[in-house]
Amino acid sequence: MAIALTPQRSAPRAARRRLPVGKTLAWTYLVGVLFITVFPFYWVLRTALSNNYSLDTHPSALLPTGFTWGAFERVLGISSQAEALSQGGSGATVDLGLYLRNSLIYASILTVCVVLCSALAAYAFARLHWRGRNLMFSIFLCALMIPGILTLLPNFVFIKNLGLLNSFAGMILPTALFSAFDIFFLRQFMLGLSTEIEEAAILDGAGRLTVLFRIVLPMTAVPMTTLTLLTFINTWNDYFWPLLVANNQSVEPLTLGLALFKQASPETAPDWAGLMAATCVAALPMLLLFMIFGRRIVNAIGFTGLR
Repeated sequence: MAIALTPQRSAPRAARRRLPVGKTLAWTYLVGVLFITVFPFYWVLRTALSNNYSLDTHPSALLPTGFTWGAFERVLGISSQAEALSQGGSGATVDLGLYLRNSLIYASILTVCVVLCSALAAYAFARLHWRGRNLMFSIFLCALMIPGILTLLPNFVFIKNLGLLNSFAGMILPTALFSAFDIFFLRQFMLGLSTEIEEAAILDGAGRLTVLFRIVLPMTAVPMTTLTLLTFINTWNDYFWPLLVANNQSVEPLTLGLALFKQASPETAPDWAGLMAATCVAALPMLLLFMIFGRRIVNAIGFTGLR
């Protein structure tokens, strides 16, 4: 007598597709963090695309109120004072091109100096053997624990005594030769490099500087690119130190220019739409750099073991 075998029923599709609780909580947390991070940028853009009169009547609207490109036109200097006043602007102007030039000079020169000096120091700590190396490196690590606010007054007095106030040299000099984080970052990467190529070059008669610039630095291109971007972004956004040493429009960076634009019309309400438009223009280069090189920054941090 034949016995019919009944196939075993498969689990319901709903049960098989059910996400684990941990993964659901993780995605919920990531979406929440992403919203908190991105929303301020959206609010800046929303304000920049609004009319100042409409902002006063609908301050909490999620979409631009009285949509207009007038704020960007005022910032870029392509609108007249009458048009600015008709849109609720204060009538103040900002020389955006000059401030962008100053920020570019300040950030570029300081970035090159910091990264180059940090690479030299990191090579000495990672690849050279000399007495007191570990002690000196410990002192460098202690510099990471010192709040930057404590060094502002001594640096200001130093720059003033040198007569370098209101100059790019005065803004750049205090931090151009030393960065404890950059030295530590590059040292961690250099410690993991193979010594075979370096030793072969030394046997062939290459000097230490030749080895550094022709062998080691090309092998550390990824972390150096990361440090270059991070240093450039931090310098571009620097505000307090330029505020102390720069009181001349010819050297003031864009961060000071935005503050002056906000205070240009004390008798009227600030031109919030124009200020947010200038902020968007100022932040756009940094956002583009981070979007292009963001993956490289994350990979470089993973390579150095800073987790």
